[in-house]
Amino acid sequence: MGQLMSWGSAIRRAYERLANRFESGVQLLERRYTPLGRFSPGPFEGWSFLWQPALLGFVAMVMILAGGSFTNSPFKYNYPATWFFGEPASNSVGVTSETKFLLSIVLVYAGLLLLMRVWLRLAEVMKLHPGASIKSLWWMLLLWATPMIVAPPMFSRDVFSYAAQGEMTSYHLNPYVLGPFSLGSSPYVNPVDPLWGNAPAPYGPFFLFLDGTIDKITRHHQLATVVGLRILEVAAVAMIGYGIVILTRGINRDPGEAFVLSAMNPLVLLTLIGGAHNDAIMTGFLVVGIALAVKRHPVWALFFCACAAAIKAPAALGLAFVAWTWLGPKASVRQRMRPIGAAVLVTAITLGFWTWLAGFGFGWVKNLLTNGTVRSWAAPATGIGMAITNIAHALDLHAVALSSVLSVTRFFGFLLAAGFAIWLLLNGERRGWVRSLAVALLLFVELGPVVQPWYLAWGLVLLAASYQGREHFWLLALSITGPFIGLPGGRQLLAGLVHSNPLLIAVALLIVGGALVVPMGRWTQWSWPEQKLEVATS
Repeated sequence: MGQLMSWGSAIRRAYERLANRFESGVQLLERRYTPLGRFSPGPFEGWSFLWQPALLGFVAMVMILAGGSFTNSPFKYNYPATWFFGEPASNSVGVTSETKFLLSIVLVYAGLLLLMRVWLRLAEVMKLHPGASIKSLWWMLLLWATPMIVAPPMFSRDVFSYAAQGEMTSYHLNPYVLGPFSLGSSPYVNPVDPLWGNAPAPYGPFFLFLDGTIDKITRHHQLATVVGLRILEVAAVAMIGYGIVILTRGINRDPGEAFVLSAMNPLVLLTLIGGAHNDAIMTGFLVVGIALAVKRHPVWALFFCACAAAIKAPAALGLAFVAWTWLGPKASVRQRMRPIGAAVLVTAITLGFWTWLAGFGFGWVKNLLTNGTVRSWAAPATGIGMAITNIAHALDLHAVALSSVLSVTRFFGFLLAAGFAIWLLLNGERRGWVRSLAVALLLFVELGPVVQPWYLAWGLVLLAASYQGREHFWLLALSITGPFIGLPGGRQLLAGLVHSNPLLIAVALLIVGGALVVPMGRWTQWSWPEQKLEVATS
């Protein structure tokens, strides 16, 4: 055991050295090769500058909206009548414009780059200078979110599956047994990704109830149901912002910084609002539940966490952490049994209530691994399995089946995540239990069978309010790289530009280059620690 601890300490020291060098290198590149180096260090002058990042972020989001609104944009599903604009007409014919296709890709990628730059610098300012007006940040969030609210569903087709499942629910077709294709020739079926056409739903009864209710309110209109789901996710992001402010005040952190890192996070805006993923609802209920636990309202905290778990199962981790920490750090294991029992009771009542309202039983539990059909290198547990299989086949060991290898690597990934989660639970009060919960959620994503960008929001939102030390770097890194996971268009852009006319190449370089180097304003100087700036310029 002593030898293992020694190895662990050595690995951690090496990691810290490597991470420090990486951060120093990034800062050096930013100082030398970006407009951040234009300004001399100076004392912080207050928050009157907030209109500048607000406007720049809005411009970035409008660029993404514009690029995603082209009829042949690769960032959305192009099918007649699936949105109010940017979709082909039902009788459209002819070849799509290659110029418009490439311009769509250029605008989206340039908008993403500009958004990441603005948000990253704003986050750093918030870290160094607490006390920003929450009201001003709410207005900034509304400004940034507006283009995504009106944009077509982007970066994913999952919302069309939700709509189809809502239609199934309203007609009492069991989504836990049947897939969306059971609707036959319904207009709800056409936009559904064939990968999920016959897949039963892995979502909890609370979501099915909300989903079916929206479908009934819209009188079974496919597009109106999709809009209703988008509005629901916008409300859920507002819930995240509301909960994170309460949570940070409860643990004596700056609410302004946590608000920017969570509700204004590019990952949240692009995938939870732009993609209209139900992860927003789960995360919203989970954040409010954890905030109530910090404020010492444990029963209500358990109720909200149980509602989150009735959307998507991973939120059940919140129930475990709230129950375990109910009596405080000095409670014995025996004393903790009573709140654990209360947690089980509250959870059972809450899940039973939503199950009764939805009317389809607990079939969702057996469907929780449905997303395992997706095979992506972004998930280490899946990527290792695919690599092992490829190596075996290269050695003429063709009897090694990919599905068998994936079963083993994914199982070990789950065991590793579960082991870390138990350790974090038992040590949560020493480390900070909110922070430990956030890390546990991220580990279940990273070690799970598939890593989707919107899954990362589960843990990042809570980590925004509770991070310590190096975790801030990883929070920023995952937030700015996450939206690019699986993003289409990059290869087509490079291949298309090679064969394009010089004018189009010049326009593309101007747009992307401008997004990378355009000066963002004097306010960015306050994103550097003053002492470091003085040393760097002396």
